[in-house]
Amino acid sequence: MKIFQPCYDLAIRWSRHKHASRYLGGLSFAESMFFPIPPDVMLAPMSLSQPSRAWYFALLTTLASVLGGIAGYLLGFFAFDAWIEPLIISAGYGEKMAQATTWFQAYGVWVVFLAGFSPIPYKVFTISAGVMQMAMIPFIIASAIGRGARFFLVAALMRWGGAAMEARLRQSIEILGWAVVALVVIAYFLLKG
Repeated sequence: MKIFQPCYDLAIRWSRHKHASRYLGGLSFAESMFFPIPPDVMLAPMSLSQPSRAWYFALLTTLASVLGGIAGYLLGFFAFDAWIEPLIISAGYGEKMAQATTWFQAYGVWVVFLAGFSPIPYKVFTISAGVMQMAMIPFIIASAIGRGARFFLVAALMRWGGAAMEARLRQSIEILGWAVVALVVIAYFLLKG
């Protein structure tokens, strides 16, 4: 029974929708504050199905993500104690928030560069930056570079891979899907223990 291939086919169909760019921007903005699904799940198939627009999609994703990061920063700055902290703890991100705070204390703005590639969700970094009252301009610059590097890398891989990449992905999507599930389960138990 195939589980991931129908999902992949659906993602490719959605990536060609006339409002897909708006959805990508909205997802990128929301993910930087609270939404659990990263924008890569839309960026990759959109860049794959429309390679000539891959750079546009990467730029849109980066800009929306940075704007969402600023909103996350403001949430952390103004509403952390009263509203955000209980939500973070109830969502199971308490330990990740503590880890991000420790990294901010040790590395400052440099940790935001790495947030784009970290297993800790970017939203934890944006809110932590606000809580720690990090300087806003360095936060924005680091977010733009870190997130941009990630999204342009995804777009480049999909653009240059083209139809051959789509065929290879479609062929191996079940193996990749189950490998990601296994990695998430392993990471969960490692972080929990």
